[in-house]
Parts: sequence; structure tokens; C-alpha cells
Amino acid sequence: MITLFWCPRTRAMRSLWMLEECNADYELVKIDIRDETSRSQPNFLAVSPMGKVPAIRDGEIALADSTAIALYLAERFPDAGLAPAVGDPKRAAYHYWTSFMGSALEPAMAEKFSGMPANRHAHAWGDFDLVIKTLEAGLEGGPWLLGEKFSAADVLVGSTCNFMRMFGIMPEGSPIGAYIDRCLERPAFKRAMAKDTADV
Repeated sequence: MITLFWCPRTRAMRSLWMLEECNADYELVKIDIRDETSRSQPNFLAVSPMGKVPAIRDGEIALADSTAIALYLAERFPDAGLAPAVGDPKRAAYHYWTSFMGSALEPAMAEKFSGMPANRHAHAWGDFDLVIKTLEAGLEGGPWLLGEKFSAADVLVGSTCNFMRMFGIMPEGSPIGAYIDRCLERPAFKRAMAKDTADV
């Protein structure tokens, strides 16, 4: 059974959603990231050396970081169909969009939250407006980032977009809103959200 080290209402929701999409057997171990004693548990730090959630243990496998976990779970549970097979032409786009969350969307979100001056030429992600424009273009062939097929990339990007909307930084009228709505309607998302908000 997989153990997910998790804290409610954090980025760990991404991994919770992934586990639900995979129909995996798992248990939740709550880590209060605001509490030093909770964050310092040796069994947690052995899995997440930076003391961050999410992190998972799957037998001898220990892994932290939501993107790494999503990639791992998509391959660990191939029957869930959350990753194109090796050799599939969509595999390249899958790698791009799974990376996009951490390399572009999260930094752009931080830029917006912090009021950091935009610098499209110096920042690896460009700037907030370029990231939103790029994502909108990526969804034109939708309903999902890979077209008709939902994937782990949608878990990562969709959950982050939802977070941005919750905090009022997703542009009004953006077509990304309809994409977020589609993500939120997925049964696996609803199951994950019910657990995330129950403070298990």
C-alpha cells in the first residue's frame, strides 16, 4: 500500500487526486507543515528531505515533489491511462505539460502573488501574461492538454489553475476557467477533495 504524506489544503492535493485517478490503495499520513514537530518526524524526512508535502512511500520507493510523484504514479498504474506510452507521438507534449506546472505556471503564480516585476527576457517562465497565453493556446485542441485524453499533466496543471482561481489571480473570462470546471467535475477530483477537506 502507498503512503501519502499530506497536509490539507496544500499542493499535496495534487498527489491525492493522482492516487484517486489511479484507483490506488493508499493511506494518508497527515503532516502539519505549520508545526515544526510534525515536519521533523524522522519517517517523514526520510521520504521528503526538504520537509515538504506531498511525499510518498511505496514499498522501498520514497519520493517527494508533486510532479515527480505524478510521473511515478502514471507509470506505476498504467491501466489508469494517465500517460501516453513510450513511442506515442503525444509523449513529447505530455512531458512538456507535466513540466510546465513547475517550470512556468508555479513561478508565474509566485510572480503575481508577490508583485515581482515581470521580466519576460530574464525569467525562465517569461512572465505571467505569457504563461497564461501559452496555456490558453495549449487548450485549444482540448478538452484536455493532450486533446481528448485526460492525463497526469491535467492533474498538475488543472489543480494549479484551480488554486490560482481560488486566490483571484486567474484572469476573468479566460478559457482556462472552463478547463478548471472540467477538472473539478472529475469523480476522482471530487473524491480527493472530500478527503482533503475532511481533515482525515
